[in-house]
Amino acid sequence: MTTSSDLEPGTLPPGTADLRAQVREFLAETPFTARADSWLTGADPAFSRLLGERGWIGMTLPREYGGHGRSPLERFVVIEELLAAGAPVGAHWIADRQTGPSILAHGTEEQKRRFLPAIARGECFFAIGMSEPDSGSDLASVRTRAERDGDGWRLRGTKVWTSGAHIAHAILVLARSAPASRNRHEGLGQFIVPLPDERVAIRPIRGLSGEHHFNEVVLDGVFVPDAMVLGRVGDGWRQVTAELAYERSGPERLLSTFMLVRLLHGRAGDRAARRAIGGLTARLWSLRQASLAVAGALARGETPELPAALVKDLGTRFEREVIEVAREHAGVEPDPGSPDPLARALAGAVVQAPGFTLRGGTNEILRGIVARGLGVR
Repeated sequence: MTTSSDLEPGTLPPGTADLRAQVREFLAETPFTARADSWLTGADPAFSRLLGERGWIGMTLPREYGGHGRSPLERFVVIEELLAAGAPVGAHWIADRQTGPSILAHGTEEQKRRFLPAIARGECFFAIGMSEPDSGSDLASVRTRAERDGDGWRLRGTKVWTSGAHIAHAILVLARSAPASRNRHEGLGQFIVPLPDERVAIRPIRGLSGEHHFNEVVLDGVFVPDAMVLGRVGDGWRQVTAELAYERSGPERLLSTFMLVRLLHGRAGDRAARRAIGGLTARLWSLRQASLAVAGALARGETPELPAALVKDLGTRFEREVIEVAREHAGVEPDPGSPDPLARALAGAVVQAPGFTLRGGTNEILRGIVARGLGVR
């Protein structure tokens, strides 16, 4: 496991300035509705296809599988610009961020040929079936069962907080394939379930303002052939923990509320407001460097689980602090229907804020991971 002391400073490779300019030009010319937390709430399949046409999805996948053979640091530049602009990237986000790399690392040749080119085109969206009722962030308590049935498996159980399942073309399900033992990390597998399926019920979990991006997914004996098992049955825990390094460390853990920072810079009236916004900017830059260092570790083929947990913990707390500073110094009230973009952005951020420190593992769980990694627990 890579520790924080092992990380090298992240340095963007030559050519990324031109790439950044291309993304900014595209965003300036393409109409979309900017929003806070756009990687979760901003699902627009047509926008995703436009990004796929430009080679900005599946950037790190090999060309032989429809990808573009570029580095995680080049991808970092693209997604940083998309998130900073509040672009609607939610439809393809999970497939691009973690499912594609997981299939590349653990999938069969058939799975790679079937899914990776479609992901890179922005035409195949994935959901991830990890969290379960009454489990919180304790993934090892998985109760969804995978039972052997001929040349495949029957999955039974319930997943919750499943982002984008209602628009996904497949869901990657973590299930228990063997009875639980004293080591709860054993006996788990990952199973690809194409959607829709009559034995998979997808029910909306609506947020405070009525928005729909979370779901409850009920698996009622859905059949998964052996050809759709990802990796080796029994290795599910190892695969999932490697996958979480991608999920926890990216710019999305810092930039969900960046729209507020940008808009606040134009409203910094008094000295107290300028100091508060200056403090946010300094912290954001430090967190960006940490996230960039993790991207560099991924580019070197490392699995930086501990640094990724640190980035997620610190980054999501920062995102909440941005909202607090905005409410104190913006001089506007949150209002989703306001003509003022700052009031609209603040309203969207306030609604999403409860999830910042929960999704991808609660901050308490992440601190436990860090403590174990440092040998103090």
